[in-house]
Amino acid sequence: MIGYALRRLVSLGLSLAVASLVIFLTLQVVPGDPASYMLGLNASPEAVAALRAQLGLDAGPVARYLGWVGGMLTGDFGISYTYRTPVAGMVLDRLQVSLPLALFALALSTLIAIPVGLWAAARRSSASDAAIMGTTQLGIAVPNFWFAMLLVLVFAVKLRWVSAGGFPGWQAGPIAGLRALALPAIALALPQASILARIMRSSLIDTLNEDFVRTARAKGLTRGQALRRHALRNALIPVLTIIGLQFSFLLAGAIIIENVFFLPGLGRLVFQAISQRDLIVVQSVVMLLVVAVILVTFLVDLAYAWVDPRLRSR
Repeated sequence: MIGYALRRLVSLGLSLAVASLVIFLTLQVVPGDPASYMLGLNASPEAVAALRAQLGLDAGPVARYLGWVGGMLTGDFGISYTYRTPVAGMVLDRLQVSLPLALFALALSTLIAIPVGLWAAARRSSASDAAIMGTTQLGIAVPNFWFAMLLVLVFAVKLRWVSAGGFPGWQAGPIAGLRALALPAIALALPQASILARIMRSSLIDTLNEDFVRTARAKGLTRGQALRRHALRNALIPVLTIIGLQFSFLLAGAIIIENVFFLPGLGRLVFQAISQRDLIVVQSVVMLLVVAVILVTFLVDLAYAWVDPRLRSR
């Protein structure tokens, strides 16, 4: 297991190095200049050149890349061109919203999807299975921003159980913070739960047709016992893959939901930085999201080895 983990760590390091280079080069070829944007259309070339020198944009690409990577390795993400504040502090403030929201939504989707997928697989081709599959198809088809607005209309406007948007900050207490994140987490979780439940059902049905499950049934186990004791663990590998992908999406792809609920998360920060040509913020946040995705992939790989010992032997 240790050797397997070390090999995956080497792959993780190489992936991060390649990703940092791709992110930096991609942003360099994007049209537009931060200094020209900040000074406006009527700025003189001398003023633009002076601001570029002040921001360090007149240095060569190699020097800027090495300085950016070296700074990130020491925890220095640079200074925002627009806000003139450290990027690390801005990212940390937004992570206090985006990370709990992603974990909250992922926990909800997993708690819903695993039992639903088990129920549907154990009763395949029945009326309850058809009802579950129809409901999950509807959950996939409905846009999450439309569902978010429906949640606001019902629970915030009509019932007034929670606020319609905004985030009070964790200094107001964990209960207040979780109440503010409840509706966004539900809006994000239900479509993901629909996908995960269908994957869980399909994987379990494939596993139930394996020889070892039939052998367990022949030894006297009921269908439910064979499903829980033998089929479930072997069906988890594709489920773990989807969970890892969903966490990456929930962390980075919740821009619309954050705008619906006025949440100051990473998604809104990236959107604002792109519109303002704040390249140092964009590349730092995107690199942080890539690190999160690769780290989650690494943890999923370790979970593979825990679920299936054959991977460790290979």
